[in-house]
Amino acid sequence: MDDNDLVTLGKLQESQLITKFYNCRILRNHKLVDDELYVRNGKVVDAVELFFKEKRVAHIFIDCKGGIIAPGLIDLQINGGFGYDFSYYAHTDNAIKVVSKQLLQYGVVAYCPTVVTSPSYVYHDILDKIKRTKGGKNGAAILGVHVEGPFINKEKKGAHPEKFMMDHKGSMVTIKETYGEGYKNISIITLAPEMKSSDSIIKKLKADGKIVSLGHSMANLLQGENAVKCGATLITHLFNAMLPFHHRDPGLVGLLTSDQIQSKNLFFGIISDGIHTHPSALRIAYKVHPEGLVLVTDALSALGLNDGRHRIGQMEFEIRGGMAFVSGTNTLCGSVASMLECVRFFINATGCPWEYALEAGSLHPAKVLGIDKHKGHLNPGADADFIILDNHLQLKSTWIAGEKVYEALRL
Repeated sequence: MDDNDLVTLGKLQESQLITKFYNCRILRNHKLVDDELYVRNGKVVDAVELFFKEKRVAHIFIDCKGGIIAPGLIDLQINGGFGYDFSYYAHTDNAIKVVSKQLLQYGVVAYCPTVVTSPSYVYHDILDKIKRTKGGKNGAAILGVHVEGPFINKEKKGAHPEKFMMDHKGSMVTIKETYGEGYKNISIITLAPEMKSSDSIIKKLKADGKIVSLGHSMANLLQGENAVKCGATLITHLFNAMLPFHHRDPGLVGLLTSDQIQSKNLFFGIISDGIHTHPSALRIAYKVHPEGLVLVTDALSALGLNDGRHRIGQMEFEIRGGMAFVSGTNTLCGSVASMLECVRFFINATGCPWEYALEAGSLHPAKVLGIDKHKGHLNPGADADFIILDNHLQLKSTWIAGEKVYEALRL
């Protein structure tokens, strides 16, 4: 047996090692239960099958010291963080490395880097560099890019530069030419459904495997319903950058209770940072359509930094008192909240169970992307991507594929 054989044997043995996490409560099937978690080869395994069918026992034992084990958080809308912006071409390479790594400290195991409205040459340069990756000790997994624009309504531009907004004209050629070769790396596209021929383009994007999200829009309810019937399955940051609810035409917000669509297949992102969405609005969304609620941060490059001037795409913004504004204005342009902060604020605002809020940041986004067979929960067969929290929902450690990738400093 040579050295290569020894290495191979070592890997085989390591892949068969069983780790037992005990003295904990586990979020499983929507409930926190006193249980033990067994992990082998990066997957959650069934304890009953392990003991009674395979006749196997654990090799490694980890005492969670009364902590909570929950699925790792998944952020579907994040513009950057820690001084880096995904939409700024000079940042891209470092942004991917730094943000992916730093997100582990907030319990995020996977995310969709978000690129805001930009000139075509920027899309061509950036999107091809942001490839889907597996998570691990070097950082959270990348689940595909979320492109927020440029096919949005100028009247609801928010922090998006108006001069780069476009009309797709119902043409997939226009869409693909705009995004370039990096189109293949896109998972979610936010667009305004009131644009001419949007129904047609939504059908084509869905057929191409893209998730269509409705946002930065002046659409009325009927236009929103038509978009959902054509294949749109997500609303971008509900209540923000859309028509406000009106009793004669509730706009996109009305989709949550529409009787013209199957609302069970509709999800909506919501920014629960205490700034973008009033606690009362959070309570309304939660009570009306809890199955579709997805917590997102919409975090900016200033995430993890102090007040000051920063960049989002082609524009500058400033952080004042923990709030992000387009420079020189009072227009909100994203948040500086982490996913765990959003979870905790949502619980305080709505009084919802801890289990629900944690799943709104894990299982629900996994369902949006259609990856909930193996992510967003801790049932047997799932990826062993999870977080261990204390009884105040403060992060103790982050795990990806059963490997500890981040541990909070002990005080």
